[in-house]
Amino acid sequence: MKHHHTEEEGEHWLSVSDMMSGLMVIFLFIAITYMMQVSKMSKGIIDIVAIDEITKAAIYEGLQTEFKDDLKKWNAEIDKPSLAFRFQEPDVLFNIGDADVKDKFKVILDDFFPRYIKILKQYRVDSDGHAGIEEIRIEGHTSSEWSKDMASGEKAYFLNMELSQNRTRATLEYCFMLPNITDERIWIKQILTANGLSSSKPILINNEEDKVHSRRVEFKVKTNLETRISKYRQGK
Repeated sequence: MKHHHTEEEGEHWLSVSDMMSGLMVIFLFIAITYMMQVSKMSKGIIDIVAIDEITKAAIYEGLQTEFKDDLKKWNAEIDKPSLAFRFQEPDVLFNIGDADVKDKFKVILDDFFPRYIKILKQYRVDSDGHAGIEEIRIEGHTSSEWSKDMASGEKAYFLNMELSQNRTRATLEYCFMLPNITDERIWIKQILTANGLSSSKPILINNEEDKVHSRRVEFKVKTNLETRISKYRQGK
């Protein structure tokens, strides 16, 4: 028996079709709006990253210009990607196994740190949250060895961790108490940190640890890039 569609059934299917078409239009509108928002956010983040790169380049150029005549005599270097000011003459920095800042290193810090702060304070973060410096990290690094009488291993790692932390704290304290940075102490206190990293980031040459240059102190700059991206995503 053939089924005959009534006029009411035709109107019913027509209304369902119209409803589905309407829903598709709504979903398409939502998708386009979302894609536009994602595209706008992506462009905003790209702009933030670009400004941060310009800021880092300016900081590097400022440090390089200020200290170009001192790097060789201090056996130091400035790493452009990480903005790390690296002191890599271990015999000048500390005695083996000791955390007291040596007199030779104190002489260097007397000259270095006030000039370093003078450059960096130009990039302090203002109340509007513009691109700038969020943290200055004093990092202490050791080789993987502890002593000639003890093989490298976990025990050496933890002993060197304690040593590197003590050394960075001693370096921070010495720098912070320098009389000619008194006017900047409030800002310095907010951003200067001490970080002992033991042998976790050795200097490698041909995939082999350079044990002499792995024993070093670095002053490293961290910008507020991640904070600015997070606030942008939150719409702040």
